[in-house]
Amino acid sequence: IAKIRNMMSLQDAEKLVDAFVTSRLDYCNALLSGCASKCINKLQLVQNAAARVLTRSRKYDHITPYLSELLYQYDPPRLLRSKGAGYLLVPQIMKTTAGGRSFSYKGPQLWNSLPISVRDSDTVSVFKSRLKTYLFSQAF
Repeated sequence: IAKIRNMMSLQDAEKLVDAFVTSRLDYCNALLSGCASKCINKLQLVQNAAARVLTRSRKYDHITPYLSELLYQYDPPRLLRSKGAGYLLVPQIMKTTAGGRSFSYKGPQLWNSLPISVRDSDTVSVFKSRLKTYLFSQAF
């Protein structure tokens, strides 16, 4: 796919990656759901490689700029208490099945559902710690 990527539009490349890579990854995820994290990490490497092919980025480039293009800060048209709460805008979706699983929809939805104490963390390590605590309290 990488060799012919320069001859294709982004939409065609997305269809090709979805047909050949994503469908196989979904199948493998279903089969390997109880496997060790070492097996799952190999699948993650394949998914990362597919994302790099689509974005035409090199192996050690960060994917953060691409992800930040998919997220928008919530900015209400009038003054509301939620203006400074750090919410993300959840986009309107047309199809609840496919659109509801997209990163641009699910990411803000999950972020907005987190408590303020988790969202307002100062560092990544504090965020991870608070997130784990929150998720464990929800599970047990």
